[in-house]
Amino acid sequence: MSCARGELPIRGNDIIAVNLSGTSLNDDHFLDFIRERVRQLPTEVSRSICFEITETAAVASISRAQTFMKSVRAMGCKFALDDFGSGLSSFVYIKNLPVDFVKIEGSFVRAIVTDSVARAMVEAVCHIGRAIRATLIAEWVENDALLAQVKELGIDYAQGYAVSAPQPLRLLTPSEGSRSHRAARRLRASGSR
Repeated sequence: MSCARGELPIRGNDIIAVNLSGTSLNDDHFLDFIRERVRQLPTEVSRSICFEITETAAVASISRAQTFMKSVRAMGCKFALDDFGSGLSSFVYIKNLPVDFVKIEGSFVRAIVTDSVARAMVEAVCHIGRAIRATLIAEWVENDALLAQVKELGIDYAQGYAVSAPQPLRLLTPSEGSRSHRAARRLRASGSR
């Protein structure tokens, strides 16, 4: 609610990621709770919110996940499928889930520098993600060498210590010179979408 009170400025490309548990999808009152909270927010804040759920949780109840995601997107919020690639049937499900972002499983991402199979898997996820017009996010990007590979693959965003350590919400007001701002700018400048 810091954003709603104007304590945290939201700029055009800022994203507020909210991780959801798998049980959130099965709570009949949770969607109403989200609706009520989103109605209280200024439009620019609600459009900056991106709810995330793991692939495993989404596929456990695919029809419920679809309904939940569509409802959240209808409120103007975004939705990300986290840890994509960790499930055995990832490509079967991604086609049917209305997501804005695909977060590529970090165990694959962190190995792309040294493992040609991991790199091929990440490339395949990128290809599928682009086909469904999702924004791609590489997880577990822990160093500059890995960040360079992520940029080379044309992945839109990186998440991990090479970009920024996790921050409390009250500290997320990046300045032009901050490490996280520079890293995000480097990815965009590299030709990523």
